[in-house]
Amino acid sequence: MKTIDVEGKRVKVQIWDTAGQDRFKTITQTYYRGAMGIILAYAVNDRESFQNIENWMKQIKEHASEDVCKILVGNKSDMADRCIDYEEGKSLADSYGIQFFETSAKDCRNVNDAFYEVAREIKSKANLKNGPTPQPIGGSSGGDKLKAKDEKTVKSSNCC
Repeated sequence: MKTIDVEGKRVKVQIWDTAGQDRFKTITQTYYRGAMGIILAYAVNDRESFQNIENWMKQIKEHASEDVCKILVGNKSDMADRCIDYEEGKSLADSYGIQFFETSAKDCRNVNDAFYEVAREIKSKANLKNGPTPQPIGGSSGGDKLKAKDEKTVKSSNCC
């Protein structure tokens, strides 16, 4: 559990990491029903974990709500033995219509950004369901949608 600030609002997030293990399959199906956001992750040096994203997306489609927020994360971007390049990960995310981040838990690259983006998308969808937030007279309508940054333009952030 972690509380983060998202566009001026405190949001409490609860994170479940199943590491894609089959022994968690029945548990994840249960949690999909109540999930508001899902981060699908693969290791950039593990082709099998990348190929499993398709199966996880099928599970999500079957068990999660239709409007659940999803992002794709290619982790271990610091590894020299990568077999999935940035463009291949981005292309997969684009095919599902979801945001994409490459991260490195070791270097703390984009980890916080990925979690923040999921929380921000959840908050945005909740605002749409509950109607627009009243704006003060002369106030601005809020910020523009954040875009996932490609690895070449991203600054390192503090991790976790």
